[in-house]
Amino acid sequence: MLDFDHFEDVVQIKMSVEMNGQPLYWVAAYLVDGLLVDTGCAHTCDEFVNYLKDQHIETVVNTHYHEDHVAANKRLQQTRTLNIFAHPESVPLINTVLPLLSYQELVWGYPEPSEVLPLGSQIASKHYKFEVIETPGHCDGHVALVELSKGWCFSGDLFSSENLKVIRPAENIAQIVSSMKILLNIDTPRLVLFTSLGRIIPEGRHALNNCVSYLKEKSYDARQLQKKGYDVEAIMHNLFGGESSLAALTDNQFSSINLVRSLLQMCAEE
Repeated sequence: MLDFDHFEDVVQIKMSVEMNGQPLYWVAAYLVDGLLVDTGCAHTCDEFVNYLKDQHIETVVNTHYHEDHVAANKRLQQTRTLNIFAHPESVPLINTVLPLLSYQELVWGYPEPSEVLPLGSQIASKHYKFEVIETPGHCDGHVALVELSKGWCFSGDLFSSENLKVIRPAENIAQIVSSMKILLNIDTPRLVLFTSLGRIIPEGRHALNNCVSYLKEKSYDARQLQKKGYDVEAIMHNLFGGESSLAALTDNQFSSINLVRSLLQMCAEE
């Protein structure tokens, strides 16, 4: 299933496997001026590549190596001549088959390995120039692309919500906050977030500021509860009212317990 939206010169292509005729989980790629940001998941690869056959593409960037961001790389390389780039830490991970959990197979599927090139500090299209900003936290080797003159920020999976309730075990809240602060300090008159979850947020600075404030507040609250003798599970119930239903659906990958642990770790590092 594909769905489309537009913002100025940017085309958003949202992709999801269908379940009972409904999208299960959206992931978005973006096309602007011949630059394609991310290539979606295996389950929608055929639809996506079929749509792209009539589109002008010169360059592809993967914001990171996860399976829902790189799956059409191989097919695009087989059907046209173009360069695909990713952060140097992501390059070897895109060129291998990484094991997936059952929920990942269901929602996104296995991508074919593909050969990609290491990103530099900038990447240019015909009319625009994008700064490559290292934004770890969601994972290592994660980047955002920022077009300074337009204030466009292709933020990958760095930002999902102003009020996070769950994260994966490998995500690092301290790094996420630091990466968000880097984007907040970029010298642009505005910051429009183009997120991989399919949200286009014109007031991106406001959203990032709210998220940073929220995470700092939750981190402080978690630490105060820990000082009172609360264990991690009790802190989770106090802060979030219990575990998210996503935990059971994702082999405890997307969970509030993970978030509490990372919030406490952020406290310890400050």
